[in-house]
Amino acid sequence: MEDGVSNVVIIGSGPAGLTAGIYSARAGLNPTLYMGSRYGGQLMVTSDVENYPGFKDPIMGPDLMEQMRAQAERVGTVLIQDDVTEVDFRTYPFVIKTPQEVKRARTVIVASGANPRRLNLESEMRLMGKGVSNCAVCDGFFFRGKKLAVVGGGDTALEEATYLSQLASSVTVIHRRDTLRASNALQKEAFSDPKLSFMWDSAVAEVTGEKKVDGLKVKNLKTGEERWHQFDGLFVAIGYDPNTEIFRGQLDMDANGYIIAKNETETNVRGVFVAGDVHDFRYRQAVTAAADGCKAALDAERFLKESRLASR
Repeated sequence: MEDGVSNVVIIGSGPAGLTAGIYSARAGLNPTLYMGSRYGGQLMVTSDVENYPGFKDPIMGPDLMEQMRAQAERVGTVLIQDDVTEVDFRTYPFVIKTPQEVKRARTVIVASGANPRRLNLESEMRLMGKGVSNCAVCDGFFFRGKKLAVVGGGDTALEEATYLSQLASSVTVIHRRDTLRASNALQKEAFSDPKLSFMWDSAVAEVTGEKKVDGLKVKNLKTGEERWHQFDGLFVAIGYDPNTEIFRGQLDMDANGYIIAKNETETNVRGVFVAGDVHDFRYRQAVTAAADGCKAALDAERFLKESRLASR
């Protein structure tokens, strides 16, 4: 920019961030997008994607993200493979720091996403997208008539389990305790579902299978006994951690660390917008994240026009 200040800086390179880049670039705002070390978000560990509009045949998650990245770059988004380590939204223009540079910006779109909590098993990551999933809505379709396991005991786990029971032959909920943390309404629904069963006081010790999941080694936490059980898929539903640490104390967040949005994309700081899973803990879909990125870019453009701040 002529004065060294970017019109739009985007933090995050999942569907939300890249869509924000596409819209901002096409509006002539010359956006800078920091991709981060976890480029592409959760779709980078997703196999077949069948529910993203515009693709007649399934597309691999990394291939979908590569097409988005290439499109963003083609229309003029400046992509920087670097992590944002610090921000200052108390001064204006805003300050964004990485290990390599300090950038000033008139608007910022936070699209840093959220990470699903893992079991921290080597076998879990090896079979991710090959029978291991973190999203029933995304992947449940591929497990019609199969025998599935869901790990967790909160609302997310029971929501995943009851959704999957509509598709699978059976669903077993594996929980570390002998009582659930989920709401009473969800527990009532789950306990009345004839396809659902529960494995209490238990933890997954290993996911088995070569090219795809064929079962689980499950450890009873009271007796220490390990037993193998046949399953066709494992859904890990123990929660998500939004990537919001660097924004604490500056952007309003809820008790779980998700950024609070008003009027769709606005934060408590004028000129700072939010998009995708970093604030959306309900839907967590690629298409809703992309829609958020579009909204945030349009709102940032409107802010610049109304403030007469944009430089071309």
